[in-house]
Amino acid sequence: MEFRHLRCFLALAEELHFGRAAARLAMTQPPLSLNIQQLEASVGAPLFVRNSRGVALTPAGQAFVPRARALLDAAAGAAREAREVAQGVSGQLRVGFAGTVLYRGLPQILRSFAQRHPRLRLVLREMSSSDQLIDLQHGRLEAGFVHTPRVPPGCAQVLVSRQAFVACVPAQHALGRKRHLSPALLAGEPFVAISRAVSPDYHDRLLALCADHGFEPDVRFELRHWLSVVSLVAQGLGVSLVPAALQQAGLPGAAFVPLQGDSPPYETRCLWREGGESAALSAFLEAVRGFAQPAE
Repeated sequence: MEFRHLRCFLALAEELHFGRAAARLAMTQPPLSLNIQQLEASVGAPLFVRNSRGVALTPAGQAFVPRARALLDAAAGAAREAREVAQGVSGQLRVGFAGTVLYRGLPQILRSFAQRHPRLRLVLREMSSSDQLIDLQHGRLEAGFVHTPRVPPGCAQVLVSRQAFVACVPAQHALGRKRHLSPALLAGEPFVAISRAVSPDYHDRLLALCADHGFEPDVRFELRHWLSVVSLVAQGLGVSLVPAALQQAGLPGAAFVPLQGDSPPYETRCLWREGGESAALSAFLEAVRGFAQPAE
């Protein structure tokens, strides 16, 4: 049974006249008759009654009509979906993200992308930067938003945002009332930090920043998520240095104070595997570049 058999069957079932059905299909009557015979042989039952009065559907033919239409519709739908995926009109993308991108960049990118490509589906996965790098290299993610300058071979990148670090202290702490503070004032305070296993770059940057100001931080708590860091500070259990965008989280009990002097920026990059980008990924990267940090 082939699709041409089904098209011939439906044309004849609707016209109930070999001449009209053949003209509709832009063929002559002999090949139409042959296609119907081949289909009936494949089905194993007569689908039409042919007599001097014309053509009529048998009960088997009547039962076959909706199934034949469904088969042709499904085939057309599959072909249409394949074309749309190839063109980047529909499909699915797996995108990883970490840290503060929820507060600086990702929502704006998602809104822009959804407006332009409503039929493209994004599967978002919150993951550490190190886990994203692994999944990108193994093809389990199409793109990822990471907080590391160490881009592995075979990955392309675009800088999405750059932001300053700020001090995060309990709202009732005396340092919370300052307009600016030197990191040196945090010496001797219990520190809350992102785990080094989750974000080795941030962890090393924290230690280096404190070393530049003459002290080693007393890291009491190492956590996996930025919101957990701010939440623990808000409970009065320590202080931290966090990306400025976390002020938007709105957690009560935490105060954010800008730092005096220069400090290394906290950068977010979008990574993807170089070469062979799909149309859907290219469309997503267009939305990313629309928000991305201008090159300096």
